[in-house]
Amino acid sequence: MNRVDRFKGHTIYSALMLLSAFLIMPFGQLHMQTLEVDGTVTTPTVPVENASVTFIDNSDTTRQFSAVTNSAGEYTIGLATSVSSDNSQPTAFELEQNYPNPFSSSTAISYTLDKAVEAQVTIYDILGREIKRFTVGPGEAGRYRVVWHGLNNRGERVPAGVYFYRLQANGETQVKKMVLGSGFPHSAVSFSGSAHSRTGGLSKTSSSTGESEYTIRIDNTDRTVPRIVPAEYPAVSVSSDTTIHFTVEEQIETEPAIVYPDSTHQIIRGFGAANIVNWRPDMTSEEIDKAFSVGDSALGFSILRLRIPPQENEWSSYVPTAQAAHDMGVKIIASPWTPPASMKTNNSPVGGRLREDAYDDFADHLNSFADFMAENDVPLYAVSVQNEPDVNVNYESCDYNGAEMLRFMKDYAPEVGVPVFAPESYRFDHSLSDPILNDSVATSNLAFVGGHIYGGGLEPYPLAREKGKELWMTEHLDTDISWDAVFDTGKEIHDVMLADMSAYIWWYIVRFYGPIHDGVDWDGDDIEDDTEKGVITKRGYIMSQFSRFIRPGYHRIEATENPTSSIHLSAYTNNERIVIVVLNTGGQAVNQSFNIKNGTVSSLIPYTTTETEDVVQKSEITVTNGGFHATLPASSITTFVSE
Repeated sequence: MNRVDRFKGHTIYSALMLLSAFLIMPFGQLHMQTLEVDGTVTTPTVPVENASVTFIDNSDTTRQFSAVTNSAGEYTIGLATSVSSDNSQPTAFELEQNYPNPFSSSTAISYTLDKAVEAQVTIYDILGREIKRFTVGPGEAGRYRVVWHGLNNRGERVPAGVYFYRLQANGETQVKKMVLGSGFPHSAVSFSGSAHSRTGGLSKTSSSTGESEYTIRIDNTDRTVPRIVPAEYPAVSVSSDTTIHFTVEEQIETEPAIVYPDSTHQIIRGFGAANIVNWRPDMTSEEIDKAFSVGDSALGFSILRLRIPPQENEWSSYVPTAQAAHDMGVKIIASPWTPPASMKTNNSPVGGRLREDAYDDFADHLNSFADFMAENDVPLYAVSVQNEPDVNVNYESCDYNGAEMLRFMKDYAPEVGVPVFAPESYRFDHSLSDPILNDSVATSNLAFVGGHIYGGGLEPYPLAREKGKELWMTEHLDTDISWDAVFDTGKEIHDVMLADMSAYIWWYIVRFYGPIHDGVDWDGDDIEDDTEKGVITKRGYIMSQFSRFIRPGYHRIEATENPTSSIHLSAYTNNERIVIVVLNTGGQAVNQSFNIKNGTVSSLIPYTTTETEDVVQKSEITVTNGGFHATLPASSITTFVSE
């Protein structure tokens, strides 16, 4: 066990970081004592880590004692004080015994110089190794002292034990012994009080006789989290071992994230996922309610994606869930993975191409599915020409190139009878969509550009915007269910929105890696998963930070996207309510200020998801003159909803 580990056994100093400092000053014949002050620095809600705490003796402002708070906001400082003095002129070179001795925090080493010389005080361990050196420049004859806080030359705390200190000056040397103890009782009588300050509050407990006054400063270091407004308490009395707690304000960022409600981007059609019956069990009524309801413990999805089976006898299996979802106001879209095999060049559901003489038949096939669903009270919002026409797989599929996709959209899309989207490339391959967008007839037949983001495609599409066509991200998945992976889904949705896309649609709604758990033992270890079937997953809660609050018909609005490197922000409005979604991808909490320009927002309700929280509603935030600030926890997503 090393020296630092042994010292950590002393609970008063666990996780303590003291700034190394020493005081060298002339004084009369003094008898020294060291008072121990500890306590905490917190905001009204969280402890402040790595804040600087400095005590300045009001009777001699050159005497300053400092510490830095640990991760729990705790600090400990030793204050060396004098209790009597003798101003007689020194007549000899002398090193005095340190006081207190033994000591647990700080000790004062006093010495006398009988002439103006340069002096050096060095501390050694019991093996004779140098621990700390104090070099004093030339000074007048007089009495001096240094204060040692138990730190070595590297600023590290040394273990308890026996140490020697040596005074050297003008060829003379004296050595004495001192004992650094492992801690002594800290007793105090409690009372509450306050001090004059620029900001913040103070509470204090101690026993009080013969008090000395200190100015106490609380400030940021370069590693303080959260950043705070510096505070100063000019007249705090300390007479014995004392506990003082400080409450300070979090610092408002000087560069706020600005939201511009009057500057709009794309319309938002919604968020959703797929229910592929026959490949997976159909959704239960409870799962349907959780997926498409908007309240607490629900996802708020507004889009449902279906598969168009090549066999008509499978169509009815899609009706129950689609019908229930439609009754809840959900848009229903559908994609074929393959035309009927009889219409393909290879007469197989896997691979091949749509035969040149079967385009009209395939349009009729899509029309028949749309009519069937409508007859069962499930009108389709749009259908696709083909799911992923540009990827080779060993399941249902069909290949198209740009010319073939253009031919269908230009000459046959109107026969489908409902809006048609295309090309649903697995990575938004523009070679499949550019021919459509560059043809006026095909473009007029195109409902929107759909695509997936497997290995690419997550970027704006200027040609689609130029032609007035929306972008929809209609499928993506990630089977990794670690916190980092599901949190990345939130960042992915953010990126999709910033790429001017109007919809984000996940793969299976009900699956262990999806937004609702299917109860499957996904890792095959014969141990039941922690999450049971039908329960919203962590990925689902991340997705709902968007889908519950950004409703169909909202528009994304201009906002500062990256006010700091770890903060990712997007904002939305329906002209009545403003929604701001902020991800903090960093490992530390960030205090962020916001400003809503030309808005009439008076308050916001934040909802936060972290590794340990699921869309937790936090306290209402008051907006003053368009401005507010909030602490964003590390690795979190927070949605602010105006009232």
